[in-house]
Amino acid sequence: MTEKTAAGLDQNVAGALAYALGWITGVLFLVTEPANKFVRFHAVQSVVVFGGLSVAWFIALSIPFIGWVIAVIVIPVVSIVLWLTLMFKAYNGERFKVPFAGDIAEQRER
Repeated sequence: MTEKTAAGLDQNVAGALAYALGWITGVLFLVTEPANKFVRFHAVQSVVVFGGLSVAWFIALSIPFIGWVIAVIVIPVVSIVLWLTLMFKAYNGERFKVPFAGDIAEQRER
């Protein structure tokens, strides 16, 4: 049986939901589930990954042509692949680490 969160969710469900709306739900779960290490890891990783992709998207939009191509084609595809992968892995109870973001999440989890 899986551990429950403060909100009464199974921790794997809460971990997956931390990715549901990108960095927004990551911040929400950081605030509401500070004691659960599994959920905290996924919430921090969500904030770093999708917050970083949001910033990259805004920067890319400020660069004519090639930046627009990156903002319209590359970043959305990367975002969708990461979003689906991370939600699936969290729901299955895995601590899948995205390079760089996973290291930050592990440091913040403690």
